[in-house]
Formats: sequence, C-alpha cells, structure tokens
Amino acid sequence: MKRILVALALMTATTAFAQAPEVSRDPENGSKTLKGFISRAELVNDTAFAWYGQHLKGFKPDAAAVTALKSQKDSIHVLVFGGTWCDDTKTILPKVFATLDAAGLPENRLTLLGVDRQKKTLQNLSEAFGVTNVPTFIVLRNGREVGRIVEYGTMGMPEREIGKIVLPPATKSAKKK
Repeated sequence: MKRILVALALMTATTAFAQAPEVSRDPENGSKTLKGFISRAELVNDTAFAWYGQHLKGFKPDAAAVTALKSQKDSIHVLVFGGTWCDDTKTILPKVFATLDAAGLPENRLTLLGVDRQKKTLQNLSEAFGVTNVPTFIVLRNGREVGRIVEYGTMGMPEREIGKIVLPPATKSAKKK
C-alpha cells in the first residue's frame, strides 16, 4: 500500500512541482551527474550528455513493443531510475525512450529520476521502490507496479520486455499458446 501511495504522489509531484535536479561531478571520472527529477530535454540538449544521441544511431524500436505500448499508453506510467554516470543507463535509456516515443506515450506518463553511485535519489524514492541497480524501469498501472526491468532485463532487450509487461493478462496468455 505504501508503494501505491508513493507512486501516486510521485506522478502528481512530477507534473505539478518539477524541481531541477542536483548537479555534481562524478567522483570516479569527473563527468556531470544529475540527481533527482530529470527531464529528457536536459539529456538531449546538454553537451555533457552527448551519449544520449550517440546510442540512438541505427536504433529502430521493436514493432511488437510499440504496438503493445500504443494500446496501453493512457493506462500506464513508466518510472525510470538511472544514473547519468552509468554505462548501462547511457546505452539503454535512449532506446527505451525512443520506443516509448514511437508508441506515443504522453510525456506526463514518464518520470526519470537520476541516482548517484550509491543508487540514492531525492526523498529516498530509490529506497521506497527497492532500486539496487540502474537503469530500472518500473511500469505502473493505477499506481501499482505491474512489472519492472532492471538493466538489460532477462532477454537483453529491455524495450521489448516493457512491451510484454504492459499487455493485459488475457493477451499474455493468448500469446503463450
């Protein structure tokens, strides 16, 4: 129940009280890091995050994932915990976002939270959601978690796994047959 309340509060807070992330330097490599609520524009427009565009080159979203996400785009919220210092986040995040974009997921149904190397973010949100590795993509429906993908997931294609998570239960069982 606590997670549901935190999720609902988080979704409301991101749209109503967008707060600038904390900016610092990574102690290991000196790169710019963001902690807290991050907008995609901050990643796309800041030259410190050139990796965002570089990891999209040649990427084409998975058609099945796009179809599944399109059918559920108004009933889900995707909560993402990532590290701007993290190589896995740098590789995976742009591709998942491109898949969500291709499906037409509204911007207000996506929340990105930057974490530090200890996987901590503002207001203990990473702890509340049990985040231990990044990136972590949590799919919520009506404030409840319906699935999550950690790093590359189980198939090595997290954008495809998000498409499978959002399918209604009847559709999932029909696809297994």
